[in-house]
Amino acid sequence: ITYPAPLLDGNCPSNNGAGYVIRRILRRAIRYGFTYLNKKEPFIYMLVNTLSKQMGDAFPELKSQKNLILNVIKEEEQSFLRALDQGLVLLDSMIMATKSASQNIIDGNKAFELYDTYGFPIDLTALILREKGMELDEAGFEKAMAAQKQRSRAASETTTSDWTELRSDDTQEFIGYDKLEADVRISRYRKVTTKKDGDLYQLVFNMTPFYGESGGQTGDKGYLESPSGDTIYIIDTKKENGQTVHLTKNLPKDLEGSHKAVVDANQRHRTSSNHTATHLLHQALRKVLGDHVEQKGSMVRSASLRFDFSHFAKVTPEQLQEVENFVNARIREQLPLEENRTNTYDAAVEDGAMALFGEKYGDVVRTIKFGKSYELCGGTHVANTADVWHFKIMSEGAVAAGIRRIEAISSDAVKDFFAEQSRHFDEIKTILKSNTKNPADAIAQLQDENAALKKEIEQLLKAKAGNLKGDLIASAQDINGVNFIATQTDLDAKSVKELAFEIEREMDNLFLIIGASNGDKATLTVMISKNLVEEKDLNAGSIVRELGKHIQGGGGGQAHFATAGGKNPAGIAAALDAAKEMV
Repeated sequence: ITYPAPLLDGNCPSNNGAGYVIRRILRRAIRYGFTYLNKKEPFIYMLVNTLSKQMGDAFPELKSQKNLILNVIKEEEQSFLRALDQGLVLLDSMIMATKSASQNIIDGNKAFELYDTYGFPIDLTALILREKGMELDEAGFEKAMAAQKQRSRAASETTTSDWTELRSDDTQEFIGYDKLEADVRISRYRKVTTKKDGDLYQLVFNMTPFYGESGGQTGDKGYLESPSGDTIYIIDTKKENGQTVHLTKNLPKDLEGSHKAVVDANQRHRTSSNHTATHLLHQALRKVLGDHVEQKGSMVRSASLRFDFSHFAKVTPEQLQEVENFVNARIREQLPLEENRTNTYDAAVEDGAMALFGEKYGDVVRTIKFGKSYELCGGTHVANTADVWHFKIMSEGAVAAGIRRIEAISSDAVKDFFAEQSRHFDEIKTILKSNTKNPADAIAQLQDENAALKKEIEQLLKAKAGNLKGDLIASAQDINGVNFIATQTDLDAKSVKELAFEIEREMDNLFLIIGASNGDKATLTVMISKNLVEEKDLNAGSIVRELGKHIQGGGGGQAHFATAGGKNPAGIAAALDAAKEMV
């Protein structure tokens, strides 16, 4: 009953912090209902209405946020019940196997498999075991967990040499907000070897216009040019221990001299455009879905953007369209960037700037504002929302319980997208040989014609099967008291099945096999009267599996009716002959 209370403070179930406490409490309740109350469907969320009525006057938020709380709990229940059903079955089998061996401790490796493969919480495993008077091999579980982490580290193992210091420079100035190129000197460098990329070099400059990957924004690319024209490409930029580190495949010939560092302007613009669009998207989601929406992660690249946020249900197509329209309206408003690089954290938050939960900020922060979108951010942005040009959502889906993800594009990527869609549109018109402005009408007409033709073909096949039925019944051979019928046809699978059951209704002691081919595919259908199944111990499933070898395939089914599929139509005749030999 008290579960909804933490949700009133804006916390949602998650895998860390206060959200994890909420998730563990709720999952224990779900498991109790599943095991002891036989509740296989969500039910705890129904308590919210009762709680709202009884305590809503004392806690008004229970009424104002009732739908949010209800939907968050229901979504969490649905998500966990899917894993719980399978996990409990597996845990029960482990418990039975352990007791059969006269032991009382569940093996830690098996408990880890339940946790790692099926997402079954280890604390819930331990709780259930205690209820059954058993123990968990916690040391074995921790050992298996450590082994997996070691495997992960080994897969991404990196060998790093010591830094070579060229000059002492305590501070590295970042000038990338204002400039995309600068004359720099290399302060230090080192060699880095990875299994994936081989040998690379990390360079640190005394100042840099390159943005290092951080805050969800990928690092800049560009090049380093010496006065002699020697050019080294910077393939990525990272942040390490507060310094911007530039990755290259080679070292400059002259390490001591001055170099011109140049950021790829096109890539920077596309990345900045996507970062600004991310801020507008965040604002739009809170406007359309509610203030419970919080950013849970983002990835801003030059090609696209990805935004994870807290929400209890799938975003409807109508809501997505509303979000997209909201962002594009802000783009059309041509909102200028309002930037403050020397704001204090407390002053910025008090002024209304949004800070990301769990993010670490210094005393001095940078704020980014476009109209009413106001956030703490260290990333790069366009000077005006008009520079984003257009915003387009490409997909929306779940990444975890209570966490949704939107992937979108802006700027040049949208132009390319629209150009491609226009090309596809012209191709469709060419294929349809239609001059209409709306090919959908021509496609709808084709679909209607196709449906009519399918119906006509179905009627023709049914008539053909009806004519074939009499011929097949007349062709039946009496072999050892069995009415044996074998034939090859070009009927479709549905028609063959209907034909087999119609013949079976009119004949006793029937053993029917029909081979059918369609292009390079072959099928075999075997029908055996139920009295023959019992009297002569015949099994259509076993027979069709054996005959399926002739058509390079396999199959199965019931004792009286079974089918097989294969890729060798030429083998149908041999299968029919083999069936006769079986009889």
